[in-house]
Amino acid sequence: MKKYILITLLSVFLLALSACGKEVTASSAAVSDSLTVSSAGLAAGSQTTTPVVVTPIAVTYDQEDLVETDLDSAEATIILLQGDVVSVDGGGAVADNSIVTIQSAGTYEISGKLNDGQIIVDTTDPESVTLMLSGVDISSSSSSPIYVSNAEKVILTLSAYTQNTVTDEGSYIFATGEDEPDAAIFSHDDLTINGSGSLTVNANFNNGIVSKDDLKITGGNITVYAVNDGIKGRDSLNIKDGVIIVDAGGDGLQANNDEDPEQGYIVIEGGSLDITTGLDGIQAETMLSISGGEIALVTGGGSTVYAPADSAKGLKAGVDITISGGVFGIDSAADAIHSNDTITILGGEYQIATGDDAIHADTQLTISGGDMDIAKSYEGIESQSIVIDDGTIRVVASDDGINGSDGGGGSAMGQGPGGFETGDSSITINGGYITLDTGGDGIDVNGVLSMTGGVLLVHGPVTDREGALDYNVNFQMSGGYLVAVGSAGMAQAPSSDSSQYAVMYNFASVQQAGTLIQLVNADGDELLTFAPTKDFQSLVFSSPDLQNGDTLVIYTDGNQTASLTLDGTLTTGGVVGGGFGAPGGGVRPPRP
Repeated sequence: MKKYILITLLSVFLLALSACGKEVTASSAAVSDSLTVSSAGLAAGSQTTTPVVVTPIAVTYDQEDLVETDLDSAEATIILLQGDVVSVDGGGAVADNSIVTIQSAGTYEISGKLNDGQIIVDTTDPESVTLMLSGVDISSSSSSPIYVSNAEKVILTLSAYTQNTVTDEGSYIFATGEDEPDAAIFSHDDLTINGSGSLTVNANFNNGIVSKDDLKITGGNITVYAVNDGIKGRDSLNIKDGVIIVDAGGDGLQANNDEDPEQGYIVIEGGSLDITTGLDGIQAETMLSISGGEIALVTGGGSTVYAPADSAKGLKAGVDITISGGVFGIDSAADAIHSNDTITILGGEYQIATGDDAIHADTQLTISGGDMDIAKSYEGIESQSIVIDDGTIRVVASDDGINGSDGGGGSAMGQGPGGFETGDSSITINGGYITLDTGGDGIDVNGVLSMTGGVLLVHGPVTDREGALDYNVNFQMSGGYLVAVGSAGMAQAPSSDSSQYAVMYNFASVQQAGTLIQLVNADGDELLTFAPTKDFQSLVFSSPDLQNGDTLVIYTDGNQTASLTLDGTLTTGGVVGGGFGAPGGGVRPPRP
């Protein structure tokens, strides 16, 4: 009886959340040290999933990266910007009209307005250079207003209670054969931005803030307007804290080292990020790791844009994305979360609307926690191998809700034995609470589907060319609660050699959305009360409560419709659709 109450209340609760928005607020999430993917429930001879061990990217922050309180402006060289000239009080820097060059390590406090000039750092000292921006307005008509030509490391400190502005114009003058600097704030070497003041960067030529090595942001209120990319660290971009707003014609945040497999990564540990881009929101050449923060992304004009000409993904990585926490609001023209290889999600809160896939990994996707509200997608979750161990997942998709495939865009219908592609994809559900509302298949896998635990509710398609469940090898059901409703033409159920009992009933006619379904056993216990959100003709139900020999009575809107006696692990009744447990298929809509 407790299990009946669980599934009834859960279906109402999840559907209500899918229908309404939710304010994004900060939250914390438990983080696992490692994740092992279970192969329990897979049939003999089918594909198993290699265990995944999550190894976090270690980012080291020096004390000077983190705080500004240790800075003593009394010991700093004072640089005063005075329109067309610069004055220097102290050693280590020289001024030539509107250009000041810093030649030695140390601390430099800069204030004032520079109409058309430049701050250049060029030193071979082995120590860091700290630039304290204490209320500056720096413009340059021909190059980067702040340019680090050479240094061990530069720390850009935004002094408390100050507003700082850096602006370039639409063209740069380069030395012969050169194409750098190419950003309003540009560093050839490591760059750190910290402090509690504000910085606005107006990048009218190309990029906003660029480091050719490691770029770290540990504080400050930073706003970047850029015609191309907003903030870039070639080797790495690391964000520990701060309030960051980016409006960019290209990518928002980027790490783009494509020559060293151990570089080109992005790590976000906290802060508030509000990013609007023409292309990708956050793009890492290799790995993207997020453990905290509040991240809002709008890419490529948002989810209402159909088939953007260029990549306009929300979170994107070439090798791996690992998310263990954070609050995300993503409105993307292309995939909301995309990896060319693997994705591991351990936690976080997600509100997603996308013109393409919500979460896509080319090879392997593991979800072990988190709260996901995918309000709009072409396909909700897609990868060649999908493992769901935990989490709350709500998906609205115009095509498939969860798709186990290589991402090639084909359906389960293929060229294998009997006219169907056998496939080596897999979907394994070991836990979690999942509700799917789909125009195409609810779950579609070109291979093996298995369920060992959790709750899966599918409001499937209304067309007979699609099914609530679509697999073409087998579906091993060994635990958990399954309710799948949809059309009857291609309807499938768990395989008859599963270890947990299931029933499948195809109604004689299409039932209207909102029809109340009840399953009651011979003792009068209600095993299921469920109201599908769309028209349906097929019902599939599996529960640990089902036992061989049980008699189930099906009611619709209080009227007895059928009575079934379980005579094996799969019991079917009603009209014949696409074949009970037979491979499904169909014609999917074109991918955006």
